[in-house]
Amino acid sequence: LLTFVTLALVVAAVWALVDALTRRAEVFDAAGKLTKNGWLLLLGLTLLVELIFGAVSLLGFIGIVITLVYFLDVRPALSALTRRR
Repeated sequence: LLTFVTLALVVAAVWALVDALTRRAEVFDAAGKLTKNGWLLLLGLTLLVELIFGAVSLLGFIGIVITLVYFLDVRPALSALTRRR
């Protein structure tokens, strides 16, 4: 069960990292969020920590929170600014 949970969280971190990579840097600034490089650093470290220590650790928990903040706060704000009309 823990392996499945860790795998799911690693996939979520990869998805968030790839999503952040595909966004333009100006959109992060326009949305009033941390810079693109800042999010790439945080999400990259999250992925690294989850691969090394697993998601069931203190650092893994911090990584889960970072990934959730990206998906629940940052990504919707970026999408609202780049949505096609």
